[in-house]
Amino acid sequence: MYKCKIAIGASSSFGLPVSEQIVAFRKAGFEGFFTEWSEGENIGEYKRIADSVGMEYQSIHAPFRNAAIMWEQSADADMAVAELIACLEDCGRYGVPIMVVHAFKGFKEHCPNNIGVENFRKVVQRASALGIKIAFENTEGEEYLDCLMSAFASYENVGFCWDTGHEMCYNHSKDMLAKYGDRLIATHINDNLGISKYDGEIYWTDDLHLLPFDGVADWQNVTERISRCGYDGILTFELIRLSKRERHENDKYMKMPLDEYLAEAYARACRVATLKLKADKLR
Repeated sequence: MYKCKIAIGASSSFGLPVSEQIVAFRKAGFEGFFTEWSEGENIGEYKRIADSVGMEYQSIHAPFRNAAIMWEQSADADMAVAELIACLEDCGRYGVPIMVVHAFKGFKEHCPNNIGVENFRKVVQRASALGIKIAFENTEGEEYLDCLMSAFASYENVGFCWDTGHEMCYNHSKDMLAKYGDRLIATHINDNLGISKYDGEIYWTDDLHLLPFDGVADWQNVTERISRCGYDGILTFELIRLSKRERHENDKYMKMPLDEYLAEAYARACRVATLKLKADKLR
């Protein structure tokens, strides 16, 4: 109907084991999903369930707690590289085509360096050998993203994952697709209220992951920009029911039964997909 599949990310805020979330997503209408990864995560079981209910395992989100360490020359950095490669191995083992990666984690002292590039190169090259695509996501520390996208511009398996909400808070509403839209291979679609602090300082509590149309995003503009990129892949939504610390914007979601929330999330996703389809027809 929309000439694209609609997917959603698993979340601990949904209050169910991931295996049960996958089934709930399918019942709500979603055709694909992504999960996060940690050591011991039962990716094989998730893939089995996905296949049984006709769901596409769109991507795996790599761990990002050590993203800043990737830019160091240390034993900890070696372990961070090994962790990303272990995630990649699961992608390859179970046929998940994309691993989403944060280039950095932190709000201070943004100084990308060649050490980090070479650490990430080990990951990118292993991904290439496995036939897996790496999608670097826009988060805080745009300098690191720019560094990696430039360093790996010639790698066919390296692309961009656009998080619409991150753009509005972490990236000060800069047009990230204007920079990386020609390499767009994945989306994390969600709404946001922008930067809350008067002085423009960014902080993690502004990253709300609201349902589309519950924030201040211009969804016609969002979908027109996606369309201009020529992107015709899966539209993946990354949504969170739980409010951030000292925030209350997501509280109403927790008051909804999960099946009701997912039904509403799917309806909002369909509205976004409809706008994208209209933009495609006008392009």
